[in-house]
Order: sequence, then C-alpha cells, then structure tokens
Amino acid sequence: MIEEILPPPVSAVDTTGDPPGAALFPAEEEAISRAVASRRREFTTVRHCARLALAGLGLPAAALLPGERGAPQWPDGVVGSMTHCSGYRGAAVAPAAAVRTIGIDAEPHQPLPRGVLPVVSLPAERDALTALAAGQPGVCWDRLLFCAKESVYKAWFPLTRQWLGFQQAEIKIMDNGFFEARLLVPGPALTGFTGRWLVRDGLVLAAIAEPSVT
Repeated sequence: MIEEILPPPVSAVDTTGDPPGAALFPAEEEAISRAVASRRREFTTVRHCARLALAGLGLPAAALLPGERGAPQWPDGVVGSMTHCSGYRGAAVAPAAAVRTIGIDAEPHQPLPRGVLPVVSLPAERDALTALAAGQPGVCWDRLLFCAKESVYKAWFPLTRQWLGFQQAEIKIMDNGFFEARLLVPGPALTGFTGRWLVRDGLVLAAIAEPSVT
C-alpha cells in the first residue's frame, strides 16, 4: 500500500504478515538479542521489507542496524524509512542523489487514546480536525494527524540529527490525500514538507519523500 503514496524513484515494500523466511544478519541479531518475541518479529520483518526495497533499486542486501535514536543506518548513497504497527510492516528507500529524505509511518485506524490529542497537536490543528470530521466522519483524523507528525519527524531527523517535538511542526491535512507540514524550528534550508496519506484496511499511512536539492 505504501508505494501508492510515494513517488518514483522511491522503492517501497510492505506486508501485513511476518514471512517465515525473513532472516537477520548476525550484527542485527546481536542488536535485537534482548528483545521480546513480538519486537523481534517487527524488527526482522521490517528489515526483510527494506532489503526487498533495496533490491528494487538494484542494490545488494545489507545489515540495517539501528543508529542514533533508533533511526536505521542505510547504505551509502541511500535514504530510507521504516515503520511497523500491529498487522503492518513497511520500508521505503531511494537514491540520495534524487531524494533528500524519506519519512513513512503506519498506525491503526483508530481514535487516539483519551488525552493524547492535546499533547501532540496545536490549537489550530484541532480546529481543522473538527472541520474535517464534519465532512468525512468515517476517518479518524486525530490518528491521521499523529501519523503525519511521525512521518515528519522521520524525514526531519536524518537531515538534522535533532529532536522535533509534536508541537514544533504544524500540519495541514487536506481531504484529497495530501498534507503540508510547516516547521516551527530552524532547519537546514528547510521550512516544511509536503506528504501524502492513505486510509485503508484498518490502517492509516503517511509518507514524505523530499526531492534532493539541485
């Protein structure tokens, strides 16, 4: 599904299950050795997806170790992003010469738990969600906002190596499957992102692929 909201030359692969043939490199096994079984399955399958996505670019399989703040370390010349939630794992990669950064996120299509929305949103965003819900009440707009913010952070962090709080980016969600993010903190010649979203099969997906600066 995620490939539907990502442009070429991004290569994306996702799955709703954990294939029995998915395997880890020894260094990855070491990195996840103390994790519980559910975490191991997520970790393994999302890297299986990432290696298939790399193959889509004509690149060999490689160990994809978690780096600073858990962000995956990609091969030289590659940018990418991973995501997983219950019943879904996905990865997207692209040549760094064409795409500056990628951020993808998947969430269950369910309302956010009580009390979470005020913590992760700005007043203007909450007002906008009310208007969106009046037009399309079947979409969990609060969860979509959260998902979009997660994709923004994943696109932001590789460029800056800095934390980005939920209230440091203002999201404008359009009902045509796009969203815009305005960064409220200084970035490297960057004021925001444009992304796309999709709601299907009990999932909310958000994706950003920022073209490289030419």
